[in-house]
Amino acid sequence: MQHNSESALSKYRLELAKEELEIAEMLLGAKKYLKALNSSYYAIFHATRALLALDTFDSKKHSGIISFFIRNYIKTGKLPEEFGKIIVKAEQIRNDSDYKDFYIVPAELAERQIEDARKFFDAIEGLIVGLA
Repeated sequence: MQHNSESALSKYRLELAKEELEIAEMLLGAKKYLKALNSSYYAIFHATRALLALDTFDSKKHSGIISFFIRNYIKTGKLPEEFGKIIVKAEQIRNDSDYKDFYIVPAELAERQIEDARKFFDAIEGLIVGLA
């Protein structure tokens, strides 16, 4: 059983993730692929932070969040390796799309990442519910 404040923080972050996923899907529909990538990454990121709230872990750096997640959930087998690959790839794409000039986003890339974000969100939400 998790402490009430940890559960509340986890729930809040999961709602942020859900909202980012919904925004990503709307942006995809509007053919705003660059912004859709950004929102889909943040859906993954906030879902991860929602899970890590239950471990009372946080970091100011995205790399710290991702490293802790991989070390404690992927390497331990609590989640399949696929989810580690999803977050690492999404972060790299987000960095490229945010910081590289003339970054062109094909519709297929945005669609695939949003599908991955949905799968990631569903798995994290299921794990959180199982831990509550």
